[in-house]
Amino acid sequence: MSKLSSIAEHPLMKSFILFSIFRAFYGAGILVVTYFVDRETAIPWWLFLLVSMVFSRILFRLIKEWRADSNDSS
Repeated sequence: MSKLSSIAEHPLMKSFILFSIFRAFYGAGILVVTYFVDRETAIPWWLFLLVSMVFSRILFRLIKEWRADSNDSS
């Protein structure tokens, strides 16, 4: 096994890659939603982003648990 493939197989690296992909898609979606929240509602944009930050951590934790469960059953 090459050094690069052994690094890619490390659980920490897998978690980092999964987190990066999650943040890319989630971040793009949040930018769009924040724009509409700012324009269409009375909710302050900074409050929405604060709630989104906490929600994203909870959501990512659930995704990691789901992924671990599916790897255990394989």
